[in-house]
Amino acid sequence: MRLFQSGPMPDKRLTLAHGNGGRLTRELIETIFAPAFNNPDLDTQSDAARFLLTGASMMTTDCYTVDPLFFPGGDIGKLAVCGTVNDLSVSGAVPRYMSVNFLLEEGLEFSVLESVVTSMAEEARSNAVSIITGDTKVLPKGMVEGMYIVTTGIGSQICADISISNICSGDNIFVSGSVGDHGAAVFLARAKYGLQGSLQSDCASISVLAAQLMGIPGLKFMRDPTRGGLATVCHEIIRSCKLGVRLVESVIPLKPEVQAYCDILGLNPYYLASEGRIVFVVDDQVSIDDICGISDDIHCIGKIEEGHGNLVLQTDIGGTRIIPELDSDPLPRIC
Repeated sequence: MRLFQSGPMPDKRLTLAHGNGGRLTRELIETIFAPAFNNPDLDTQSDAARFLLTGASMMTTDCYTVDPLFFPGGDIGKLAVCGTVNDLSVSGAVPRYMSVNFLLEEGLEFSVLESVVTSMAEEARSNAVSIITGDTKVLPKGMVEGMYIVTTGIGSQICADISISNICSGDNIFVSGSVGDHGAAVFLARAKYGLQGSLQSDCASISVLAAQLMGIPGLKFMRDPTRGGLATVCHEIIRSCKLGVRLVESVIPLKPEVQAYCDILGLNPYYLASEGRIVFVVDDQVSIDDICGISDDIHCIGKIEEGHGNLVLQTDIGGTRIIPELDSDPLPRIC
C-alpha cells in the first residue's frame, strides 16, 4: 500500500521545516500518518483524542530506539505496536488504543518513514488497536539516529488477578517459545559485527495467547521477557517475592543459532530480549500437561523455591550455577 499522494511532497528527505508546525508539517501528517492510521477516533485537527472505555482500564508507555530500524522479522514500527500490545496483554488487559510520537532525524528518507508507518498501521489493525493521537518532532541531524518512537497504550482490564505478589513456593514457571531470538536477530543485523545467518526476530503480538492463558484458574503472573530477557523476569520474581527460582537448562527452548552466536560473542542467552514470548507462573496444582497442551511452544522450565533468593540454573551435566542479575548492557538499543 502506498501512502504518498501525488504532488504534495517533492522532497525525498525530512528537513527541520517538516517539524515546524507549518505547511510541511501539515503535508507530512496528511500524506503519511493520517492515511495509514485512519480510524473514526483519529482527528488530526485536534490536540486531544476522545475515546470510551467501560470498567477498569490499564495504561502503559514505552520508547523504542532499536538499531537497525529494520531487522530480520520486523522493524521499529512493528516492534513499537507489538511491544505496547504485549505489555497490556500480559497485564490482563485487552489493548484498545494507542498514541504514537515520532522523533525523527533531519535527513531521514521519506521512504523509510513510509515503510515504518505502514508496518505500524498493519500491526495495529491486526490487533484491533486504534492509533488515535500522536506527535512528530524533527530534530537536527545527530540528535537521534534515524527514528525513535514513543508509544502509550490503553486497554480494558479483563483479569485483575494477575500479580507478581500471587507467586508462592512450588509454583511452576513456563515460557511460550524459544528465548533470545529477538536480541540475537537484531545483533546479527548490525553489519559492523560481520555475522550472518537466517535467524528471525520473534517480534509478534502475544495477545491471543495471553487471553487463552487468562482462562487458566491457577495462572498467577505473566511477563514478556524483553530487555534483560528470561533471567531478568526471574530476578523480578526473586526481588518481589523473596523466593528463589530454579530453571532446568535441558528444557529451556533455545535455538541452536542463538546459542552459537552467544558462544561466539561471549553472551548469556538468558539475558537476551524476546519480543513475542510470555514467561508465566502457574499454581503447581494445575496439570503441567494441560498447560503445555495449549500450544506446542509452551514449556515448563522451572519452579519457584523457598528461601535461597537466587536464580539457580540446573545444568545439562547435572550441576548447578547461579545466574546473577544483569548489571551491564551487552546489547544496547535492542528495542
